[in-house]
Amino acid sequence: MNSMNHDFGPASDLIEQRPVNLSRRDFLGASVGAMVLGVTLPRTKALAQNAAAGAQGAPRVAAFLEIRADSSVLLRSPFVEGGQGISTGFAQIVGEELDADPASFTVECAPPGADYLVLNGNRFTGGSRSMRSSYELMRRVGASARQMLLQAAAARLRVPLASLSTEPGRVRHAASNRTIEYGALASDAAGLPVPENVTLRADKDFRWIGKPVARLDVRDKSTGKAIYGIDLKIDGMLQAAVQHAPRLGLEPAAFANEAEVAAMPGVHSIHRLPGAVAVLGERWWHARRAVETLQVTWKEPTSSNQRSMPADFSSAGRKALLAATPGPGIPAETAGDASAALSNAAQVITASYDAPYLAHGQLEPPSALARWNQDGTLDLWTPNQAPELFQTAVAKVAGIPPEKVKIHSPILGGFFGRHFLYGTDAHPFPQAILLSKAVGRPVKIVWSREEEFLRDALRPMGFVRFRGGLDAKGLPLAFEAETIGEGPAGRWFGRKPDTADRSSVEGIANKPYAIPHRRVAHVPVDDPNVIGFWRSVGHSMNDFFYETFFDELADAGQQDPYELRLRLLADKPRHKRLLEVVGDLSGGWKRGPFTASDGSKRARGVAMASPFGSEVATIAEVSLKSGAVTVHDVWVAIDPGRIVNPAIIEAQVNSAVALGLSSALLEEVVYANGAPQARNFDGYSILPPDRMPRVHVRIVESGAPMGGIGEPGLPGVPPAVVNAIAALTGQRIRSLPLSKFKFGDVG
Repeated sequence: MNSMNHDFGPASDLIEQRPVNLSRRDFLGASVGAMVLGVTLPRTKALAQNAAAGAQGAPRVAAFLEIRADSSVLLRSPFVEGGQGISTGFAQIVGEELDADPASFTVECAPPGADYLVLNGNRFTGGSRSMRSSYELMRRVGASARQMLLQAAAARLRVPLASLSTEPGRVRHAASNRTIEYGALASDAAGLPVPENVTLRADKDFRWIGKPVARLDVRDKSTGKAIYGIDLKIDGMLQAAVQHAPRLGLEPAAFANEAEVAAMPGVHSIHRLPGAVAVLGERWWHARRAVETLQVTWKEPTSSNQRSMPADFSSAGRKALLAATPGPGIPAETAGDASAALSNAAQVITASYDAPYLAHGQLEPPSALARWNQDGTLDLWTPNQAPELFQTAVAKVAGIPPEKVKIHSPILGGFFGRHFLYGTDAHPFPQAILLSKAVGRPVKIVWSREEEFLRDALRPMGFVRFRGGLDAKGLPLAFEAETIGEGPAGRWFGRKPDTADRSSVEGIANKPYAIPHRRVAHVPVDDPNVIGFWRSVGHSMNDFFYETFFDELADAGQQDPYELRLRLLADKPRHKRLLEVVGDLSGGWKRGPFTASDGSKRARGVAMASPFGSEVATIAEVSLKSGAVTVHDVWVAIDPGRIVNPAIIEAQVNSAVALGLSSALLEEVVYANGAPQARNFDGYSILPPDRMPRVHVRIVESGAPMGGIGEPGLPGVPPAVVNAIAALTGQRIRSLPLSKFKFGDVG
């Protein structure tokens, strides 16, 4: 896994892929008489390596399209739906070129297989890459299918191809007013070669792309028909609940009341697991009550190879360690001579910023369902973002070849980076596999919320040292930043000795502002925690660090922070326009403090971010009441280059604002004595509905290459809020969350 490349490459890497006709291939799951299209993949080195490493199984093809005899359309996607709306987006893209209503589509997640490794020989749903990496490819699949259906209709009707046209779901011959449904042509079209070249629809003729098409999954989710991992059931299964060691690395030793627990209602059996104990029962509630009753003595690990949390580890100690670790670090960005410019600056401003560990806190707790089969194969149902990676990891735990593992990927009840493969400590699937093998029956395990908080893969703690230099006019001349800590990209994709971890510096390095002398570096400090990707990854805290320090520079130079940004973006028209748009959206920039119509004293803050190929500008308006921050409005202008579904974009921005604000105001994982102190939401506060502000979104299509949507709306929220607080109170906050601070009311 460490050999994988964190950068999956630009979307243009996929444009060379071509549709291929699979209808005559022995394709598992294809309907009789259906027309099946897939794509060919360039045989890259990465693809070959990953195929050899375990992305195996029956021959299948990425993102294939199946048109059935009843004219329904099945699209198997290489990406996992987790609430971000990609199923609907793909149906819009393919449906546009196929000329089929997206409502006629069923979209499923494709199983593991080498043919699905569409991102430079990898497969991973994350980084807001699904739609932008597949846009052109999906269009060509739809256009190729449409052309083949037209050819089949021309032969059937014995008319020239040029005399035919399509309308949603059918081919029309205008001269005779005859129509043929796609389903009736599917079998004939299945025997045709895929056209070498197809003409894609002009943007001005789009019927569905760029339109707010209703999401395909809304009805099932609203009526309870959607099946998540925790809903799965198979015949003969037992339910499992676990109690983890209070500190990572400890192992179960003795049970004080094993006989008592074994006699509890519904208990099937009690089991020791690596770092945990489990109880099996016919019902999960029986298993949970029993395992929580079990009195366990824990012992120190006997192996030095397993990850173990020091008994004296604490959040406060980690922060002190990061603050005390010197630079200069590994260069991530260098322009001009920052050191010399700082020495000659008229004014130098220094500051240190930090952000805490964060939990994912997803709605659906982790689960896994394992079934060993008589032929020695293993079926595993578990939420995941990378089926091939999980297939390889599952095979290793099970002790069988990867081709004997079948991974089922249900829709995700929450995303946020929680379902990446973080070794085995942060996931329940190893426990399900071992328990199923031990009892010879399928086993479904669901972690309680308390166990999830104990074993989540956390967003790492962040710490940054800044120095900024101003010239005699109060304008930024030099900028220096050192990020200290460990990023999830280096942890899980491998850290090169002389290369800064991208996830540790993104949001600080390569910002668009015209500051002539810059140095950004990463100072690696390993983290004993299991760390993971969190929505917008490094941007989630680094844009807070940078954009608030930027305001510190503006204040020191007696510059308005909004106007200073405009000035420093003079040569970046895309960014400058976006900043102007968000100012207009908010009714015109005004920093404040000012008095609102309700008599409250308010102020505004602004921030910019460039995450995942998109550009975002954010303004927040705040006030104070009883020492706490109230955020009234958040305005977001987002430029993703081009769009597929504006309604999904707006929904994603709203959810990103909610999570960004929750992290700014409330969220923090606190460690003491090697263990997290919060074990549920009563100790880990998240944003309540009555603190959610009004969110105003404006989408700007600049025509730039398509960027991401799921994550970019988050990073600008914390700095915009904190900058507004500074304008309102004169107090500069450099540490999150804001709940740690008591603010006096502003009269």
